[in-house]
Amino acid sequence: MRILHTSDWHLGRSFHREDLLTAQGTFVDHLVETVRAERVDCVLISGDVYDRALPGVDAVRLCNEALERLVALGVRVVLIAGNHDSAHRLGFGSALMDAAGVHLRTDFARVGEPVLLDGAAVYGVPYLEPELLRHDWELDERSHAAALTEAMRRVRADAATRPGTRTVVLAHAFVTGGEASDSERDISVGGTSHVPVGVFEGIDYVALGHLHGRQAMTDRVRYSGSPLAYSFSEERHLKGSWLVDLRDDGMEAAFVEAPVPRRLKRLRGTLEDLLHDPALDAYEDRWIQATLTDARRPPSAMERLRRRFPHALVLGFEPREGPGEDARTWTERVRGRSELDVAGDFVAEVTDGPAGEAERALLHEAFEACRLKEARA
Repeated sequence: MRILHTSDWHLGRSFHREDLLTAQGTFVDHLVETVRAERVDCVLISGDVYDRALPGVDAVRLCNEALERLVALGVRVVLIAGNHDSAHRLGFGSALMDAAGVHLRTDFARVGEPVLLDGAAVYGVPYLEPELLRHDWELDERSHAAALTEAMRRVRADAATRPGTRTVVLAHAFVTGGEASDSERDISVGGTSHVPVGVFEGIDYVALGHLHGRQAMTDRVRYSGSPLAYSFSEERHLKGSWLVDLRDDGMEAAFVEAPVPRRLKRLRGTLEDLLHDPALDAYEDRWIQATLTDARRPPSAMERLRRRFPHALVLGFEPREGPGEDARTWTERVRGRSELDVAGDFVAEVTDGPAGEAERALLHEAFEACRLKEARA
């Protein structure tokens, strides 16, 4: 069986106010052509189909078009909800779509019910919010690892009744050791976010979503990454999908590159250096994030920068640091830290003192309320 593994389309998302819908449509064209040319049997879409729980009309139209074109090729599609998707809205009409060969798996209660394809059982495990599952699944702890461990227990229980059948799992999670970028939404407020790769032990192929860079956690556990770059931290990412052959004697995976609408480049230096350095000629047609290091903020800096780099999108100012100052960028200072910690730093900045226990509890309650409201949407 030949599988094409993709994820994190984020249909409807923009890139620093640049509309990406045309580029996303080009990716859909590429995906459909790859399915046709490579004789793919099944397309796996591992969550975050949309960028928000209430997607725009154009994003829904593009998703509908993509699914219609794949069905017309006779390929089966298995799709799960990610943390950006509304499980209820994305799962609408799932029972009817099953008959057409589009299998939407957005309900946590169905994780042990596979889609059966040519000697393989495909289990869709949507994004699991620990707080919403804790009572129904009687979880011992409030963590993503606990939720996914229980989901995989249910998967294995069903797989045990199907001897000789290969097993494939789609999941949307942050697996320990994965490399994050700046464009994924933090999921740590809903419980400890990391999940050990051992949770998927014994599965023939695991198609992961959530992290936007392609990576292989093991030979059989992989992230496809997003098809487009959604932050400048993805400047060096290679975007595309995994083409996976599942055979009786093992598996083989090859990466299929996706079209790039415009490449990214991060530049740093004084404004005069950026405007006149001939070594930067090759980057004039790229989307640019520029960080100026001038001692004083230059006047009309973005306007002047765009005369050379017409696609400059982001401009930051970080004067050369003095003794004892933190030379890291804002992105570097917040990378890997939770929303709660960043909010606590803000409280400390504006009150000249660290957030107390009562303030941190209130912040946690606010973040949790927002998360649960979106999860129930």
